[in-house]
Amino acid sequence: MSDQIVIKDLLLRTIIGINDEERVNRQDVLINLTLDTDCRKAGKSDEIDDAVNYRSLTKKIIQLVESSQYKLVEALAEKIAQTCLAFKGVTQVSVCVEKPGALRFANSVGVCITRDQSDVASQ
Repeated sequence: MSDQIVIKDLLLRTIIGINDEERVNRQDVLINLTLDTDCRKAGKSDEIDDAVNYRSLTKKIIQLVESSQYKLVEALAEKIAQTCLAFKGVTQVSVCVEKPGALRFANSVGVCITRDQSDVASQ
């Protein structure tokens, strides 16, 4: 299967980091997602029930990120991946989470992970 839904440059604010200041002040995080799914049925029917509802998924991610207080971007990325894989029709997800301005002389620093349904089953 080669169908993908892409959500680009979702900019949110959350508590994230290990330093004292980072544990108090919200910071920007930039999130990019690539969701593997089969779009054929939705493409034929033109019905949202046959598709991954990326609006609902994005709302869940916003709620998760804005209410979270992770120390590591790795942990936040993992939780976002789990949230995506819980949605019907998502077989695999690639999640990139970046912290803009976290490193001097760099635009951002972050992680990209890829998880699939077998990762959910093994947890």
